[in-house]
Amino acid sequence: MTNALAPARLRLGVNIDHVATIRNARGGAHPDPARAAEVVAAAGGDGITVHLREDRRHIRDDDLVRVAQATGLPINLEMAATDEMLEIALRHRPHAACIVPERREERTTEGGLDAAGQHNRLAPIVARLADAGVRVSLFIAPEARQIEAAMKLGAPVVELHTGEYAHAAGDRVAVELRRIADIAALAAKNGIEPHAGHGLTYDNVQPIAAIPQLAELNIGHYLIGEAIFVGLDSAVRRMRQLMDEAR
Repeated sequence: MTNALAPARLRLGVNIDHVATIRNARGGAHPDPARAAEVVAAAGGDGITVHLREDRRHIRDDDLVRVAQATGLPINLEMAATDEMLEIALRHRPHAACIVPERREERTTEGGLDAAGQHNRLAPIVARLADAGVRVSLFIAPEARQIEAAMKLGAPVVELHTGEYAHAAGDRVAVELRRIADIAALAAKNGIEPHAGHGLTYDNVQPIAAIPQLAELNIGHYLIGEAIFVGLDSAVRRMRQLMDEAR
């Protein structure tokens, strides 16, 4: 479908964390996240997302350099709001830094960052990243109060957590989709670029991709899982095709 309100191209950022997860399960250097970044670039991906966690469970410090060197695609560093991660981000200066909630015991990032409740903690981190030329994003639940908080913090981008939508069933799917669409529109109205991600698959991505204000989707776990069966190149190309068809 064609939507005149939509950005010319809905960007696809591919999270390659779980290439590193597989590598780390056995140790050594294979499979290499830097090689995955090269494949994503060749397959039509628009960016590479990596999450350097406190416990280094998947992406490691040296991966940040090697992935950046492997491709000209912009790097989106997902990071907790800690002094350690701020120092790393300032040293590497990725294209973007997406501040996410992080709990050591969680398997993946569950829920959005409470930007509204953590203003005083986040404000100096957002300011220092911005001063360093790093585009700051906040990974938030699709809630009006979080958009208001992003505005107060001066964050130019928010990434809307799509987990509730991805896990919804029955009538709840439409409710969650509407909530994401409304908050994306609110963000755009207030000069914030909305992105979205978490739990997106071939089966559920198109309604999200059709939301006109969204500029970027970040998808990882599903694509790495599909790559086991069809290869990473094919998995990324199929997601790219579905996103383009939705627009």
